Amino acid sequence: MGPHNFRAVNPPKDFDIFQLFSTGIIAGIAGFASSFTLVVAGLQAVGASDAQAASGLLILTVMMGLVTIGMAWRYRMPITVAWSTPGAALLIVAAQGDVQFQAAVGAFIVCGVLIMVCGLVPALGRLITRIPQPIASAMLAGILFPICLAPITASVEYPWLGLPMVVTWLILLKVAPRWAVPGALVAAIVAIALTTEGSVFGGAAVAPQLTPVVPVFDPTLILSLGIPLFVVTMAGQNVPGFTVMRSYGYAVPAGPALSVTGAASVASAFFGGHALNLAAITAALTASEEAHDDPKRRWIASVAAGSTYVVIGLAAGFATALVSVAPPIVVVAIAGLAVIGALITSVRSALDAAEHRIAAIATFLVAASGVTVIGIGSAFWALLVGAIIMLWLGWSRSAGRSKPVTTEEPSST
Repeated sequence: MGPHNFRAVNPPKDFDIFQLFSTGIIAGIAGFASSFTLVVAGLQAVGASDAQAASGLLILTVMMGLVTIGMAWRYRMPITVAWSTPGAALLIVAAQGDVQFQAAVGAFIVCGVLIMVCGLVPALGRLITRIPQPIASAMLAGILFPICLAPITASVEYPWLGLPMVVTWLILLKVAPRWAVPGALVAAIVAIALTTEGSVFGGAAVAPQLTPVVPVFDPTLILSLGIPLFVVTMAGQNVPGFTVMRSYGYAVPAGPALSVTGAASVASAFFGGHALNLAAITAALTASEEAHDDPKRRWIASVAAGSTYVVIGLAAGFATALVSVAPPIVVVAIAGLAVIGALITSVRSALDAAEHRIAAIATFLVAASGVTVIGIGSAFWALLVGAIIMLWLGWSRSAGRSKPVTTEEPSST
């Protein structure tokens, strides 16, 4: 019997509804606030203008809200969908030199199609999820590492912006961990407002507006961005998402979940969005006893979270304008605080098996280096180098079937 079964009297029904909706609203707000700066910075890194980045953030937020509502309602499970947070970090790391945003959108579409195919062809989904854990985790750690250095750099270069953010994060990490990243974001907003001359938004358009993008399919960028985006989204987001839901007793249908999120990713890409996937941390909020004692009613919390995303999406232009007036390193620093937990989990998973640590470290170093060879970015080469070293030193199938990467989505997504 769970700890919630000790109650002798059931609470009033209106209290139940309040609990479900409040949990969902908190999950939605925290999910957006914890990593939207990373999404905007990632899109801008691959060539998006402010208008295109705002459009990408808008379509991702609204689409993940609608898909969350639809899937939770259809399956009566607290399924929650989120944008690919490590994928957004990948955009920053993979952006070497001038990247045409149209070509990046082409890579986004390829990623979405591959996710959709994984849902339609179960064998492919199983193949992707069997990428050796040390390699997948090390690549993700290498992608996140430069992002996690940003709070240090920002605190040195812009101490009046970086230090209040970091100190707020540390204080809340002790007293209210769930609100550490949103609190750091608020501290950064206040600091930016106090130190920015004139209007904080400088006349930027803050009204919600979708900007269509005509994709260009560049084979080189598909290899350096599209394929790694697909891998980190599957290994770093979808696999943990399924795992979290399973831990709360929910068997999410893998085929429909991947097919729908893949199709939504493709649709979002035409308006600048990079990728959507199952959530892990927000799912843990809506799927837990915190949402409701009765597991059969927790899907309502996910519907509330999805509705919150749709409403918040209308503020995408406002959020992008805020990011645009801040120094780029400060924007990345906020994201860096958000993904520190994910970095810790990735490093731990990468180095868990002693016999594969050389391959894992090599993968990490190549991914973190940011090198570009024949126009292809470091994430792709990290996977290739890690796989070659693992095969050379001897890779056993048992290692490949070890527990999946359980990288957390930053704070809440």
